Amino acid sequence: MRKLLLATTAIAFGFSAAAPAFAEFNDRNIRVSNGINEDHPVGNGIKAMQACLDQKSGGKLKLTAFWGGALGGDLQATQALRSGVQEAVVTSSSPLVGIIPALGVFDLPFLFANAQEAYTVLDGDFGDMMNEKLEAAGLVNLAYWENGFRNLSNSVRPVTKWEDFEGMKVRVMQNNIFLDTFQNLGANATPMAFGEVFSALETKAIDAQENPYVTIDTSKFFEVQKYVTETNHAYTPFLFLFSKPIFDSYTPEEQAALRECAVVGRDEERKVIQDLNKKSLEKIKEAGLEVNTLSAEEQARIREKSMVVYEKHKAEIGADVVDAILAKLEEIRK
Repeated sequence: MRKLLLATTAIAFGFSAAAPAFAEFNDRNIRVSNGINEDHPVGNGIKAMQACLDQKSGGKLKLTAFWGGALGGDLQATQALRSGVQEAVVTSSSPLVGIIPALGVFDLPFLFANAQEAYTVLDGDFGDMMNEKLEAAGLVNLAYWENGFRNLSNSVRPVTKWEDFEGMKVRVMQNNIFLDTFQNLGANATPMAFGEVFSALETKAIDAQENPYVTIDTSKFFEVQKYVTETNHAYTPFLFLFSKPIFDSYTPEEQAALRECAVVGRDEERKVIQDLNKKSLEKIKEAGLEVNTLSAEEQARIREKSMVVYEKHKAEIGADVVDAILAKLEEIRK
């Protein structure tokens, strides 16, 4: 009888200890806007983040994801966050350069040699510095998720050094840093809407394009290309942004749970996107394309060649930001 009483008391104490923890959480429906579709690795990240939030909040913090730009484009959604009328968005850094020019640092060419370099920089002091700039603009970045590296495909020749770009007609996004990057390497950089790229490659209106492996795979560019080079010439993060006005109205426990669970989601999303890239690369190889990589020496050489692009855009990005990221990378590579 005494054992039963002690067990009952222990269970009751357990419930009473848990109750105050969940009492610090309110029932909240958090709308998360995305420009991509649910089958993208971001979808896996959202599920992992939700499972973490369920555990921490007793199911009170709920993420409701809106896919494919259902709540508007990334820029429009981000402005809604700043106004305090929407909770969250997962967005690439590139569309937000007009709001936070410092984010242009992630468009600089051949910045990171590999994913681990990017993670070390983004998840460390440099990422914290960028987060402060985002907060000043009314945005709380909960974690850096991954969009990924862009690589080159072409129908002309293997690319193993910067001289191989000479005269190549390369489709790029309408982005001044991307245009300057490829022109600096001797290529004929050609801005073009994404929907036109396949037919332009097929008719040889252009020779080459640059995108992550998953895009080269799913868009079937391998059907109209002969060579792929792992140039890793641009790494774009996704940012899990939260409205600062709304975030500031949450309890400290809610804020901590969102930050911690966004990191759980980040780790899952990164893992899934890395696995997906490997599978896409295998499909590209199976399609018969020749796949090349840039040697470490050539990476260093092409990065040095690209420093003129860094200098040209340094003022608009912010000299403090460019200098800080280069110093951090130099420290990592020692």
